[in-house]
Amino acid sequence: TDLDTARQELEEFIPHVKNISDSSIKKMAGRDLMRFKEFKKQGIAVKFGRFTQKENKQIQKNVEEFLSLTGIDSAEKLLFTSRYPEDKDTIHRLKTEYHFCEKISEGIPRPWRLIYYRARKMFDPTNYKGRYTKEEKEKLKKYQALHGNDWKKISELMSRSNLSVAMKFSEIKSAINYGPWTKEETQRLMNAVKEVMRRKLKAENPSSLSSLEQSDTDPWIDQEKLYQPLPWTVIETKVGSRYWRQCKQKWNSILASKLARGQRLHRGTNGLEAKINLIKRLYETKAEDASEVNWDELRNAFGDVPRAYVQTKFYRLKVSSVPLWKRKTFSEIIDYLYEKKLPELEEKL
Repeated sequence: TDLDTARQELEEFIPHVKNISDSSIKKMAGRDLMRFKEFKKQGIAVKFGRFTQKENKQIQKNVEEFLSLTGIDSAEKLLFTSRYPEDKDTIHRLKTEYHFCEKISEGIPRPWRLIYYRARKMFDPTNYKGRYTKEEKEKLKKYQALHGNDWKKISELMSRSNLSVAMKFSEIKSAINYGPWTKEETQRLMNAVKEVMRRKLKAENPSSLSSLEQSDTDPWIDQEKLYQPLPWTVIETKVGSRYWRQCKQKWNSILASKLARGQRLHRGTNGLEAKINLIKRLYETKAEDASEVNWDELRNAFGDVPRAYVQTKFYRLKVSSVPLWKRKTFSEIIDYLYEKKLPELEEKL
């Protein structure tokens, strides 16, 4: 298939295909296109976002079967071949001979690249090494000064995953405050978000927002847009005293409280009814994982609020009501809420 045709055919399954490089399109044409067409025949849509528990189990099964088929003795050797230079040629030969790409993605309606990255995250023994010691933090600063943001190189030197070292450096690169947010910090966050939102809106619609530069008034922003992804590392720099994840969490909590203000949704009988409706409707979805839930459809359990508001309410409900919730699967949490919490809320109502 030529490049233009491949791009055109892939667009049916991947809406953002126009932003993908030519070399990636060539790889996807070989690894994904036939799979996507096969899934379409079965009435299965291509998925993005968080992997479900069912998909994680399928990846585990695919990897174990491939190891059994080839005789490669560990998932780390299979997925992190560069760590084993003496076995590299043999592993590459076996991967080609036994069609590694096809086998690893079997039964999972997602782009191969995302499945491969997920498998690497699941099977990387350096990904679960616990908290960083003081010595490790100092080493990380030193390596970053020497190698910049070459996280692949640094991850090898630290024996930690790429993601782990990148995220940890974001936390420790400057003096970070872990205490309660001050009024000044909160104001800096609000100003930073406002500034990036203005820029974003101006880029999307320059003509209607050209007057914003001369105006002190804030543009009207649709609620749902406030929950769209923002450049958190840019906002982190503007706030100065917090790292990006703290800024994101604080912004989401500000939004939740602002949306609740003036509404009595979270109090009294209205609050009880909303929780009861949410539990019932989550139970009816029979979802095995949070990523399978259509949060937009659940919004009217709380009124005219964005989906992230509903997700926040669910998070608070499970944390306050489900013992040892971190050890439970999504479906186990929903079952517990339905069987144990729901009767208690209905009686209270």
